[in-house]
Amino acid sequence: MADHEARLVRLEEGMYFQEQRLEALHEALVRQQRQLDDMERQLAEACLLLRLLREQLGEQGLGPENALPPHYMPERY
Repeated sequence: MADHEARLVRLEEGMYFQEQRLEALHEALVRQQRQLDDMERQLAEACLLLRLLREQLGEQGLGPENALPPHYMPERY
């Protein structure tokens, strides 16, 4: 009978530590998801800002379609 009790105690201890590890993993996953959400928001804001800057440069005639190609260097000629 003592053997069964010892086995039960070991199983309960193992289950307790597994629950602790699962809780730690859950907390880490929640933190990472928050970081990912923040990064996605920042990326969306950066893309919006870039789009607005391109539009402003295009309206001023300074957009990439009006820029000289990188290999063109008039000071060389």
